[in-house]
Amino acid sequence: MKSGLHVRPAADPRKLVRGSPMGNSHLDAQARRVVSGVGADGRSCVVSDEYTRTRLATPGNTKCDIWRFASLPTTFDATSGLSENVITDPPEGGFVYRVVTFPPDSEWDRSQGYSDANGQLAGTVPAEEAGGIPGMHFTRTVDILTVLSGELWAVLESEEVCLRPGDTFVQRGTVHAWSNRGNEPATIVALMVSAEPPRNPTSDVKQDEPPNK
Repeated sequence: MKSGLHVRPAADPRKLVRGSPMGNSHLDAQARRVVSGVGADGRSCVVSDEYTRTRLATPGNTKCDIWRFASLPTTFDATSGLSENVITDPPEGGFVYRVVTFPPDSEWDRSQGYSDANGQLAGTVPAEEAGGIPGMHFTRTVDILTVLSGELWAVLESEEVCLRPGDTFVQRGTVHAWSNRGNEPATIVALMVSAEPPRNPTSDVKQDEPPNK
């Protein structure tokens, strides 16, 4: 290839997200992003190969944003849509794709909840209003999440489920929290798609309110 770009060897998928083996290693997590394009010779090539720079490490998780679209359809040559700040929700009518690493529950105070560049998530539900469960929140999105490593519990209001590597969870705007009950960080990939509450008047998901409230 004569594009003039140095391309590193393919990464071991098990090392997609890297961190130190010590406590709170999730704070060091990085996600490699490789982007294709067309070179000056008109041939397909790699135009970017680096760790994403749109990254936020907090006590509850480390978010590494990969791509963000304001709307669909898009174009082949559209840019990533990312800025320096990690905002949890995608643009209205768009989506965001990110890699998220969660620390073991034993390494942080879950009552702090989750946050992004704007502070605590807007959809945070206080524990006293969520049956005493810390970290409960909701977003105006449909999320498709797949576990890459570790185990992560999806905690809902009436039940919970353990997700292991290869498992996929579809989170449809409901109140939820995450719990890592193991001894190692858990990493997922997440596609968050902007969504509206259902228009069915019998639905318990209402505009600007947590579902099931």
